[in-house]
Amino acid sequence: MTLLAPAKAVGTKAVLGRHVLAFVAGAPQVLRDTWVVTEGDTIVDITPHRPTQVDEVHDRPHQFIIPGMMNLHNHCFSEGVARTHCEDGGGRRAGASIIYTVLMPLTRIGADILTSDERMAVARLGILQLLKGGATTVMEPFRATIPEMFDAAMEMGIRFYGAPYLFSADMPVGNSDGTIDYQASDTNPMRDLEIWQNLHDLWEGKDNGRIRLAMSPHATDTCDPDFLRHITDHARNLGVPSTIHAAQSVGEMETIARRYGGRTPIEYLDWLGVMDRDMSVAHCIRATDADLALMAARDTTILNCPRVFARSGTVASYARLRSHGVRTVVAADGYNMDLLAEVNAAALISKITTGDARQATSPELANAVTLHAAEALRRDDLGRIAIGAKADLTVLDFSHPHLQPMHDPLRAMVWLANRANIGMVMVDGRVLIKNGMACDLDEAAVVNAGASAIHKIWDLPEARDALTG
Repeated sequence: MTLLAPAKAVGTKAVLGRHVLAFVAGAPQVLRDTWVVTEGDTIVDITPHRPTQVDEVHDRPHQFIIPGMMNLHNHCFSEGVARTHCEDGGGRRAGASIIYTVLMPLTRIGADILTSDERMAVARLGILQLLKGGATTVMEPFRATIPEMFDAAMEMGIRFYGAPYLFSADMPVGNSDGTIDYQASDTNPMRDLEIWQNLHDLWEGKDNGRIRLAMSPHATDTCDPDFLRHITDHARNLGVPSTIHAAQSVGEMETIARRYGGRTPIEYLDWLGVMDRDMSVAHCIRATDADLALMAARDTTILNCPRVFARSGTVASYARLRSHGVRTVVAADGYNMDLLAEVNAAALISKITTGDARQATSPELANAVTLHAAEALRRDDLGRIAIGAKADLTVLDFSHPHLQPMHDPLRAMVWLANRANIGMVMVDGRVLIKNGMACDLDEAAVVNAGASAIHKIWDLPEARDALTG
């Protein structure tokens, strides 16, 4: 189903910002009344003077131009399956995690029963949400039985790091008492790696590098030691990033301690030698202080997703993770796919848990979805507005009454803005969202097709049982 990318950006575009979060003298700095000029897929000028002889001008008032926001941990498919079922304690058995009772089993069943067109519809729906939420880049772990994620990313223009899962055991079963049975399954880890490699051979570097892959061992409790070492070494040889879930649930903590001599999941990863500069670890909400110090020493990145845990009454404090010196970025985990809401939650939770209003400041949280996210991927051409960087921009419309009057744009972004304030999204110089709407796309048709496919999963007896808890 490989589809064509949107037409390559050509010519020049000039976007006027009442404020622009530019990269000046080695650090982000807010500039007033500044134009950002792009040519093709590259930023070529940042100037206070109105450019002449440009092909396209975008000069709406009250625009705040920031580097394209980056969501480095997302799940379009599994969170679509869970949507409006798992809030208010829904789907939870004995109050435990929904990972092995809802998300993993229903994603597997859903991927099997849906047609390729239906899986594509779910993928399109997810990417539309990401773009309308202001994300220009996403790292998306998903089951390898949903390769349509790559097709949708190619078609819709988002910068995409596809991360097909790899497992040693892919179907743990969550029991009614909250415990987990890691039952034998038909998983063949080396077959999973072969599938991943085939996808890498097909997609890596497509559309001038916009489509890439990441190595994605699913979690510490679903990947055995030898397999984790093997695939991480493979990722290093290929020069692709790696990402994994760790220290995210009580069950996982207990399982790893029982299997591996009392180690924590973070100690387990370090024992294997897989935790390094190119590994990003999702969640870490149960990481100890010693774990966090170890991650800082290894220069590993934490992917903090506060809202998906807040819905279960669990704290995922950005401030705590950062206080140990760990590079910490904020991501959505698929939940509503709204990075502005995530940075707002990160700010609120951090200040409440520390009792200190000076923690998790607005400039720091803006970096957590731009500059620091790009650093996690070793991309000095992303996450910043600088001459020579990629023309990936998120433009917020601050003309709305809840954003006026406005003194500090970064505080307004973190504390007052929401996804309805996303005015424009540009990736590789292509304008994908304009005036808040997707360009050259029937949004209603995308929404209806994706929702219909998810309803087909919800109608299954297994789904009704899982979702009612």
